[in-house]
Amino acid sequence: MMDHKSTLQTLEAEIEAIVMVDVETAGPAPSLYPLLSIGACTILQPRKTFYIELQPDKLAAEEEALSVSHFTLEELMTNGIAPAQAMSQFDAWLANELGAAKPIFAAFNAPFDWMFINDYFIRYLGRNPFGHNAMDIRPLFMGLRGVSWSQSSMRNVSHHYLESRALMHHALQDAQDQADMLLGILEDLKIIASRE
Repeated sequence: MMDHKSTLQTLEAEIEAIVMVDVETAGPAPSLYPLLSIGACTILQPRKTFYIELQPDKLAAEEEALSVSHFTLEELMTNGIAPAQAMSQFDAWLANELGAAKPIFAAFNAPFDWMFINDYFIRYLGRNPFGHNAMDIRPLFMGLRGVSWSQSSMRNVSHHYLESRALMHHALQDAQDQADMLLGILEDLKIIASRE
């Protein structure tokens, strides 16, 4: 059984270091497909945000991924930021916004987003400021609601916290929506913890 009070206390103690991250990519694996954009935000209001579009470092792409993100590789080759410079800017933003606090990577379906961010940080900066950990908000929702994996899809979670609106597949907007979902989960935890 989930200990709601201690979960809530832990999250509240670390909330200022949590950074919600979302990425758009040209496919499912960073070794084969490029990272196209990064969106990130702090959780609490007023939110601090980061957004960047990257020049592809490889030309492989799945049509479905490009159609979802509304990017073309040609457009990003011209208008995107070189990956090393993009990751350096993201690293600087994290340091500027969080100061000495170690950032905590968070996302909905965190393994996907984290693997791209980790790969790009390691390849282009030689280190990942988030470290090798990531917080996935999906299992947090599962524990809170006592639901199965299939009942914790983005559609189901957004029904509870985003008035059923779908993600836009714009990395910054999606990160902000996921931050709203985490805040909603925290509010629900407060209600449940107050009854224990």
